Amino acid sequence: METWIFTHGDTDGICSGAIALAANPEAHVFFTNPYGLAEDLNTARDNDTIIICDIALTEDRLDKILQRFSSIAERGNLTYIDHHPLPEAISKDQIQGRVIHSLDFSTSELAYSLFQSMLDPLQARVAIFGAIGDHQENTPSIQTLLKRWDDRTLYFESGILIQGIEGQKRNYELKRNIISNLARNTPPSANDQLIELAVQQTRLEETAIRELITQVKVKGRIAYALNFPFSLGKTAIYAMGFTDALIGIAGEEWKGVIDMSLRTSNPEIDLDKLLRLIVPKLGGSGGGHRAAAGARIPKNKLKRFLTELNRSAEAMCQAKEPL
Repeated sequence: METWIFTHGDTDGICSGAIALAANPEAHVFFTNPYGLAEDLNTARDNDTIIICDIALTEDRLDKILQRFSSIAERGNLTYIDHHPLPEAISKDQIQGRVIHSLDFSTSELAYSLFQSMLDPLQARVAIFGAIGDHQENTPSIQTLLKRWDDRTLYFESGILIQGIEGQKRNYELKRNIISNLARNTPPSANDQLIELAVQQTRLEETAIRELITQVKVKGRIAYALNFPFSLGKTAIYAMGFTDALIGIAGEEWKGVIDMSLRTSNPEIDLDKLLRLIVPKLGGSGGGHRAAAGARIPKNKLKRFLTELNRSAEAMCQAKEPL
C-alpha cells in the first residue's frame, strides 16, 4: 500500500501539500485540479492512503468524484482537506473518508492543525506561507503563529514563493521540488531558481500593469480583459482596481471555451454563489470563494454571461442595502 498526496499547484496547495508530505515523508505528490481530480485519482489504487489538499468539488463531476472517494475510503484510507464551498447538493457528512473542511481557514492551516503532532515546529512557517498566499492569514491561529517570528521575514519568504510560481502552471517538476524543500523546512529564499523567477515575474508584472490599463473593457459594473498575457487572477484584480468596478474578470480562450478568474473587493458580493447560479445555465462550470473564484463557459456565451453577472451582482448588492 502506498501513500499519495493530490494537491493544487497554487501557493496554498503547495504549502498544504508540503505539510502533508512532512507528516508522510514517503508519499508520492501528484498535482491536480477540480476538473481533473476524478480521473487523476485513478493513478492510485483503492487500497492506498490518499490525502487530497485544496481541491474544490465541482457539481459537473461530483458523482464521479464521490464514487471514487467511496471506493478509496472503503478499501484504503482517504483524507480530504479543503476550504472551498461545497456543492449545494451535498454536506460535509455525505463525503466518505476523513473530511477536514472549513470556509474560514486556508487549507494550509487546516493541514497544519491536522498533522501538527507529527511535525517539526518549523512547519508553522509553511502554514503561514500558505495562509498569506490565499489571503487568509488573519485567523486567530495564524496570527498566534506569526507572533513567534519576525513577520516581515515571513512576508518576504511568502512573496518569493507567490511570485516565483506565478506563471509556472504546469511546471510540476519545479513545484514538486518546492514541496520537497518546504517539507524539509527549507525556506523559499534558499532556492536560487525560485528567487530568479520571482524577480522576473515582478518585473513582468510592472510592465503588464502599464499595458493592461489600455486594454480593460467595462460592461456595466464589470471590468474584463480577454487573452491578456499575464496571470488571470492578478489581471482580474487590476482590471477591477483600474476601473472601480464591482467585479474584475480575466479570461483566456481555449478550444471553444473561456477559462476565467473573477475577483471582487465588495463584501456584499459572493462570487461563488453567483457563479453556481449563472454558469450551469450556460453550459459551463464555476465556483470558488466569495471574493475569488473561477469559471469555464462556452466562448459564444460570454455576452450573456456578462449580462447575467451584472444583473445578479447588482441585485445582490441592493439586497444588502439597509432599509
